[in-house]
Amino acid sequence: MAGDESSAEGREEGSGGESGGGGGKENPRGAKKLLTDEEQALYRKAFPDVMSKTPYIKGLGLIVETYEPDLATMRLPFREDLTNDGTYYHGGVIAAAMDTAGALAVWSNHDFNKGMRASTVSMSIQYVGACKASDLVVRACCIKRGKELSFSEITATDAGGKVVAHAVQTYRIV
Repeated sequence: MAGDESSAEGREEGSGGESGGGGGKENPRGAKKLLTDEEQALYRKAFPDVMSKTPYIKGLGLIVETYEPDLATMRLPFREDLTNDGTYYHGGVIAAAMDTAGALAVWSNHDFNKGMRASTVSMSIQYVGACKASDLVVRACCIKRGKELSFSEITATDAGGKVVAHAVQTYRIV
């Protein structure tokens, strides 16, 4: 995007790890300093906590179980108020959990010098089962990264491993 300080345009290649003394590497065009490798690692490490504290995700009760480069697993403890009938999770709840896990997988290995504003561009879900009175476990893998778009594959299961839904997600960070 033109004029967007968070975009990759006008930034130097790389993560700026050769900076001495903190604060990143200076961009020759006078834009924000690039983050060092250490700063990148700190942002990535902090991200699950930051995400878990957002009002919507906190309200859902999603818990980060694993968070590794390009991989994330989240658990949604069973709650009757998130079901259609007291037993089966509402499809929108499953979609929200899948969208969040997919985004987390993308952020887990993101180059923060390329930006920090994000949104889901698209997500296609195939519901293949039901999550009956069980925690929902969602595993996501970022399978490809482009300049702004990243692509994730996501699977939701019940606590016993029975597949509930599959999804593919396109996520944009600028």
